[in-house]
Amino acid sequence: MDRTTTVASRLMRVAVISDIHANEAALDAVLEEIDSASVDAVWCLGDVVGYGPAPNRCCEVVSSRADVSLIGNHDLVALGELDVETFNDDAATAALWTRAELTDASRAFLLALEPKAKLDGVEMFHASARDPVWEYVLSADAAYLSLLSTTEPLVLVGHSHVALAIGLNDTELHGGLAPAGTEIKLEGRWLLNPGSVGQPRDGDPRAAWLELDLDRSRALFHRLAYPIERTQAEMRERGLPEPLAERLAHGV
Repeated sequence: MDRTTTVASRLMRVAVISDIHANEAALDAVLEEIDSASVDAVWCLGDVVGYGPAPNRCCEVVSSRADVSLIGNHDLVALGELDVETFNDDAATAALWTRAELTDASRAFLLALEPKAKLDGVEMFHASARDPVWEYVLSADAAYLSLLSTTEPLVLVGHSHVALAIGLNDTELHGGLAPAGTEIKLEGRWLLNPGSVGQPRDGDPRAAWLELDLDRSRALFHRLAYPIERTQAEMRERGLPEPLAERLAHGV
């Protein structure tokens, strides 16, 4: 399940995205802003599909744009690799719809992915270092244990849909939520979550992504508006659960 390369040592600027959840409008907006930032690579921390109305299009775009991609729990459920009964009713309904919609190309792309990756100086997990598929890093204890379970100075996680920047100096944690515009100097060890492209849950409905400047040891958290109403209309057209569409407007 582990993958090691020295690619990070050759990169200066990286865009990190996560939890797209088949939200094409949000993904398009984020990638347009990423293109304007002239990054060297794009890393995706998983959950390309699930919840949203455009799973195949998002798989197609991520497969062509991301230099590193991980698989998330919603991707695994859509593939039938995890039991849909682990989800609540609305998530399960969306997962079964997604499973029926996936093309052979989308399935092939997702099946080739793993829930974690290791580069030179960076470890990435969809969820956490202790459980790359399921554990939410939303507490100090979970962040501390993930940092203790890794060795590289930078740890990237997704899954929670909440942007975070948590540092570790010896045994002391610092940092926390990372709202739009948060800038971090990457000194010492850090655990960062870019937030969610397609279904933010931190009270800010705008799409999230993270910019890493590895040459300058800097991280910058971005948020940007996208046409939420377009995604909501597409979800309703496809008969996806109304609460999943409604929550997009509120960032919950």
